[in-house]
Amino acid sequence: MADIEESVSGFKMRGGWVDVVEHGERITQALKDLLTNEEVATAIDGDALSEFDEWRPKSHERLDEDVNEKTAEQASVDEGKGEQAGKEPDEDLQTAGEKLSESYENLDEPSEAMNKWGESVDYVTRAADSAGRKALRRVEDAVYKNVMTQIAPYYFDNALVSANLRRINGDDRPEYVFEVNVNDDDLKMRVSNTLADFEQSVDRWHVDTEKATEAVEAAEGVEATEPGEETDAKTN
Repeated sequence: MADIEESVSGFKMRGGWVDVVEHGERITQALKDLLTNEEVATAIDGDALSEFDEWRPKSHERLDEDVNEKTAEQASVDEGKGEQAGKEPDEDLQTAGEKLSESYENLDEPSEAMNKWGESVDYVTRAADSAGRKALRRVEDAVYKNVMTQIAPYYFDNALVSANLRRINGDDRPEYVFEVNVNDDDLKMRVSNTLADFEQSVDRWHVDTEKATEAVEAAEGVEATEPGEETDAKTN
């Protein structure tokens, strides 16, 4: 197994696909263990941890397909108020028209007419916002998948952790670099200590994923080695 490099920017692993997968598993498990510690539990957002756990590379995945897809989804523009309410732009525009009609019907009551007119403007604004976000999200998705992943690492970022994963060798034995930074300095130190404990207590890492030869072969394009042998990635 490759060694973890620690720096101010985080925990870095360089190695084959199995190495970076296990690196993500260790950090996730360390954070899960710390989540049960009352002293530091408040520093760990469970939802943020779940997001990272979902994004991190898995043994059965491919970098250019699965991790690419998850990174594009994670990087996309957040939903606006209209989308959060489950409304399409056309629906909001229709409602805006109805509110505008109601404002004209209440011209003899200026205050009521102004209220309806204001509501109409709000719906028009929300419709434009939703349409704009959808269009931008489509552009972002296409650009990210087809362009950005060719020149930049696959990345993840939320309030809990920041991470990036990249392939640094594309020949017959590709290597990867996976770096994960825990954003809170005190929590990062505790994660470091927990990872050190893992090194002492876990002989062979298999917290989340038992050895599955079919999964390794699918992800790396090679025949999986027997325990104790080094797994060499061929393609990913």
